[in-house]
Amino acid sequence: MASRCPGKSSWPELVRAYGEAAAATIERENRNVDAIVLREGTPVTKDFRCNRVWVNEQGVVTRSVP
Repeated sequence: MASRCPGKSSWPELVRAYGEAAAATIERENRNVDAIVLREGTPVTKDFRCNRVWVNEQGVVTRSVP
């Protein structure tokens, strides 16, 4: 799927990082993104969004961002 975010849009290296730290890294590496941290299972639209950071109950990123 083509990215709708100008600049960097994927951060697989952030899996197992803490969500808030991952969000800060994403925003630092792509100033066009306002990252949000979401807990696994949170209902969202199915469209592509490069600003979603998925975390588990401990706040650790569980899958590649987006």
